[in-house]
Amino acid sequence: MAKSKLLHAIQTVNIQGDKAFVAYIMAGDGGLETLKSKIFFLQEAGVTAIELGIPFSDPVADGPTIQLAGQRALANGTTLRSIMQELETFYEELTVPLVLMTYYNPLLSFGLEQFAQACEKLGISGVIVPDVPMEETLELCKVLADTDVALVPLVSLTSPLERITKITASGEGFIYAVTVNGITGVRDGFDNQLEKHLEQLKGISPVPVLAGFGISTPEQVTSVGSLADGVIVGSAIVEAFHQNKLDKINDLVVASKKKVLN
Repeated sequence: MAKSKLLHAIQTVNIQGDKAFVAYIMAGDGGLETLKSKIFFLQEAGVTAIELGIPFSDPVADGPTIQLAGQRALANGTTLRSIMQELETFYEELTVPLVLMTYYNPLLSFGLEQFAQACEKLGISGVIVPDVPMEETLELCKVLADTDVALVPLVSLTSPLERITKITASGEGFIYAVTVNGITGVRDGFDNQLEKHLEQLKGISPVPVLAGFGISTPEQVTSVGSLADGVIVGSAIVEAFHQNKLDKINDLVVASKKKVLN
């Protein structure tokens, strides 16, 4: 099955002359009862898609801000199952695509087939699993094959061309281009090879290339966004929600919509 919903949302924004903006939030941070309001705030703000983090006890790809958010969510008793149950209460009202960012253990505990069925029922558009390399995704690919849930691959800054070609060939929804070597979190700047890396990715990938990790200011949204088809912003949004500084989120989203990016 073509994984069309997420891809269509990104392509539509790009055709309009803007860059895609994917906002990351940690489900359960502040309590699961806040999830609906956060998602609808982001939808109203004009994000292209929402990346919904599933809290996990060993988040190897996450920086301090998202780790703390995950710890707060776990302390609130948040699980993948409880998140799915909460989404069931309002998913029919959503127009923005949801992408789950989870580690593999929660999926195995939930059951891969049951997870795929739940995603299909709730209209989940994509899944990102950063601790499973391409060579080990066969079982997950099997259960998602007959759904409209895209398995979004990550490509690191140090990936050789041969591996990039293999990863992007099976890319669904978008390619998650990691912009730094290391974990997520706020950065002052980026490696000088980033422009070449994103240009290479865009030249190879059959689906849009979105840049993520370390993008935390409107200026970075604009500058990195100009090199890709869009950006993913996590730590800055998680912190803005935690501190109730929602204007910062609006400023980040607006920066992706400047036509001068093109």
